Amino acid sequence: MKVAPLHASFMLISIFGLLFTLFYVYPSSAQWGTAFMVVFLCMLVASFVSMSKTKKACC
Repeated sequence: MKVAPLHASFMLISIFGLLFTLFYVYPSSAQWGTAFMVVFLCMLVASFVSMSKTKKACC
């Protein structure tokens, strides 16, 4: 399976999006909050997979 290397900003956006959704969107609308949390969690998992599968540049 090929894994595309993702930028660090992708992980940063997923973390900030997850926190924003958790504290601001979810309290006002549980359905939208859950939907956004699923999306941002998928982004976060994808960035972790991308980090673990990249080749080391050093040694």
